[in-house]
Amino acid sequence: MQLKDSPFNLSPLSDEQQRQLGQVLSTLNTQQLVWVSGYLYGLSQTGLQTAVTSSAIATPSGNLTILYGSQTGNAKGVASAIKAQAEARGLPVTLASMADYKPKQLKKESHLLVVVSTYGEGEPPESAVDLHDQLKKGKVGKLDGLKFAVLGLGDSSYEFFCQTGKDFDNFLATAGAERVYELASLDVDYQDAARSWGEQAINAIAATLSTGTASSSVASAVQQAVGHSQYSKENPFPARLSVNQKITGRDSTKDIRHIEINLADSGLSYQPGDALGVWFDNDADLVGEVLALTGLSGDEATARGSLREVLTRELELTRLHGGFITGLADISGNAALKDLAGDKVQVNGLVASAQVVDVLKRFPTVLTAEQLVGLLRPLTPRLYSIASSQSEVEEEVHLTVGVVRYPQEDGTVRSGGASSYLADRLIEDGEVRVFVEHNDNFRLPQNPDTPVIMVGPGTGIAPFRAFMQGREVQGAKGKNWLFFGNPHFTQDFLYQVEWQRYVKSGLLSKISLAFSRDQANKIYVQDRLREAGQELYQWLEAGAHFYVCGDANKMAKDVQEALLDVIAEHGHKSREEAEEYLSELRRAKRYQRDVY
Repeated sequence: MQLKDSPFNLSPLSDEQQRQLGQVLSTLNTQQLVWVSGYLYGLSQTGLQTAVTSSAIATPSGNLTILYGSQTGNAKGVASAIKAQAEARGLPVTLASMADYKPKQLKKESHLLVVVSTYGEGEPPESAVDLHDQLKKGKVGKLDGLKFAVLGLGDSSYEFFCQTGKDFDNFLATAGAERVYELASLDVDYQDAARSWGEQAINAIAATLSTGTASSSVASAVQQAVGHSQYSKENPFPARLSVNQKITGRDSTKDIRHIEINLADSGLSYQPGDALGVWFDNDADLVGEVLALTGLSGDEATARGSLREVLTRELELTRLHGGFITGLADISGNAALKDLAGDKVQVNGLVASAQVVDVLKRFPTVLTAEQLVGLLRPLTPRLYSIASSQSEVEEEVHLTVGVVRYPQEDGTVRSGGASSYLADRLIEDGEVRVFVEHNDNFRLPQNPDTPVIMVGPGTGIAPFRAFMQGREVQGAKGKNWLFFGNPHFTQDFLYQVEWQRYVKSGLLSKISLAFSRDQANKIYVQDRLREAGQELYQWLEAGAHFYVCGDANKMAKDVQEALLDVIAEHGHKSREEAEEYLSELRRAKRYQRDVY
């Protein structure tokens, strides 16, 4: 490809730059060319065009480290984008997950950017737990001379909004580090604000670094760009639904589906431990109900299409947030709604148990299309732990989906947005938009001879099905022990035939089951852990990796308490020593959790 031969060529690039660019572009397909054009246009719009048009870029003698702590991939995505911004400025930059970072390394850093999410009740994401704990306890020591900035991601519907970001900002300052740009606490619609914060933070960092000269080129920028996956959260793959099978019994209190999705021709790859992101459409009946309660037809025009289309594909209807309640109260002037909006306890209770339409049913309010759109949050994809190994199922991906359904006081039943979309509304061979969210903090041991302990009640079983498929294909010799729980053996033993086959073949060395309601006293997986404490501790001492997947609010905490009890009792340790033992397991990536 010779760009200079074009009759429209007014390029500021040298002949050599055009030659390099032509060589790179000639290797790309049409979709990749479109992607790169958008990438380069984005750089030009953010004032970072020096990354691709300058042959002499200022580069600092110091180094910037960007650390991220991510639960669902958002913080990782923001951190990666900021890294690209820094590289476009010519700054030497290192990007790392907090899970892979040794806390003592902070003493050797000169410049640090932290991007971290908060989940649950103000808790750090799994990958950030150890670094958060080390800084909180002052174990890292003084950090005089370190220049830093922190970006926090969170959800303002929760009481402890962006608490982990605030914690890191405070911990670093308390340790003597110098804040060079102010903390940002961003809500779920963080994208634009994160981009702006990243630019300003990079400016602040760059101003504190001495500079020399380094070379860059159009070709290197393009080569960096095309290293990204073609399909992503922003550009999902239009996959096809192959299988939707209920795997709980007729009398089960749970509706759990085994979902198979065809990824043929996507080029998407995943490993056991990764998650699949699913974009979904809101239920048409739910959209119609919201429109009726707000006095709208759905035909109203918005900047992104008709109101009905926007409500269906772009806005959250099944996840209520406090801002909707307070905003609706301000618009409506309804005294009862204003009283409710002013009561934090009531608001939090409603957010946890109701949807947008339930608030509108209690307080119907005539709105304009602009007002309704302004009250709602952008729709976000749902992440599901992948229940298959690609080495086994090839161009498929399997999910284990618990369909969310909960009754309301008026007798109606509300359903989760994505789970009911997959279970009820997506037809066989129907299109579903998906992407892979890699999770490097939930991985099988590199050594296939390492023993593995897996705790996955309910749909938490999903990644362990993938683990076993992967271990079987790999011919791994390491022992495997599964702890699984659900209400009833006859109704809720997910993938029972497969687990029995693994036991029979010897791949699954042990299985400990906890069917909580099959006897008078409820038995849970944490009870089975304590019962098997002596052998469990022996496995840990022999180098076993311990994995937990499932509910973060109660199960994961109960399992951790049981594990600490086992370590203390059978390791003859104090509580403090048991906690340090567990921290060492976490640092060695032998204690990993995928909780939600």
